[in-house]
Amino acid sequence: MKVALGADHGGFPLKEAIKKMLDAQGIAYRDFGTDSTGSVDYIPYAKLVGGAVVAGECNLGILCCGTGLGMSIAANKIKGIRAACCADWFSAKMTREHNDANVLCLGARVTGEDAALTLADVFLHTPFSGDERHARRIALISELEA
Repeated sequence: MKVALGADHGGFPLKEAIKKMLDAQGIAYRDFGTDSTGSVDYIPYAKLVGGAVVAGECNLGILCCGTGLGMSIAANKIKGIRAACCADWFSAKMTREHNDANVLCLGARVTGEDAALTLADVFLHTPFSGDERHARRIALISELEA
């Protein structure tokens, strides 16, 4: 597994904590930035992470910003991306299991670091169920993409 990581200034510290977690678990990742808490727009990072996931360079992505909402909106504009902004472990699990979400968006200002690391861990280690009804729904979502 290889994970694409991205963050804006608000999510930078959380992205760095996620990198340490991935290192400890021996999970490969590619860090698309940002590299500081200096103010930046979040959209380019969502585009880079989403692009790497769609291209197959990375299996899954994690994006961090202040709330996770802006990253989620931006990432979901990319054809083939199913990004979910999660703040609880059950949602992080279900979005992988039922929706085959391929990008997790986290809000560093609304979710504590320990909780966010748990969400990332659950997201990365939960497989898509492969259930026919969920696969059908994902296909219907894909039909919405322009």
